[in-house]
Amino acid sequence: MANFELTLTKRRLLAGIAAAATGAAAVSMAGPAFAVDVPKAERSVDMDAVMKPGPLPEQGLGKPDAPVKIVEYFSMTCPHCAHFHATTFDAIKQKYIDTGKVYFVFREFPFDPAATAAFMLARCAPADQYYPFITMFLKQQVAWAAPSNGDVRGAMLQMSKMAGFSQESFQACLTNTKLAGDVNAIRDRGTKEFGVNSTPTFIINGKVYTGDMPVDSMSALIDSLL
Repeated sequence: MANFELTLTKRRLLAGIAAAATGAAAVSMAGPAFAVDVPKAERSVDMDAVMKPGPLPEQGLGKPDAPVKIVEYFSMTCPHCAHFHATTFDAIKQKYIDTGKVYFVFREFPFDPAATAAFMLARCAPADQYYPFITMFLKQQVAWAAPSNGDVRGAMLQMSKMAGFSQESFQACLTNTKLAGDVNAIRDRGTKEFGVNSTPTFIINGKVYTGDMPVDSMSALIDSLL
């Protein structure tokens, strides 16, 4: 993992964030006066196959027997994923996940070594800290993925210390080659079996949707399945 400092430039990351924010603004300008169309699926997949866990324990929120099951393939360095989690996810969690209507599963889909490293750290944290860890890293994405001094590793270490890592446990996690292979295997399975090739990709009750999704759109989609 020694070379992951050389990934993603700040210019690319900020451009992606700007694009995500602009898209959300365009949606919000439509305002609540207009009916929200249910998003159209790109294709169908076998949801029973999707829900089979991969090489690492499943990380999900909600009741596994909820009527709506959502699997999100995301990358820790994806600006659109960060935007979704900053603007949409909390509302969906409160309205549907916490009320037993949705089971939401997080699946790793790293596009670069920095994202792989961040996912490895999330997996090295206690199992009940996975969601808080990825939330922290997504909210602070620019700070660690494209720090002003270019020291990605140092920025990741400082954030990881806030989650209870020491320098030793941080180093041990990032040199765990089996864990790195398992994280990447989750991504590769998503591509090979379910055609995932971009983030975020949502698989919802056997239908595939790609791209950031605002609260109104995802709510309309979930409501149509209840």
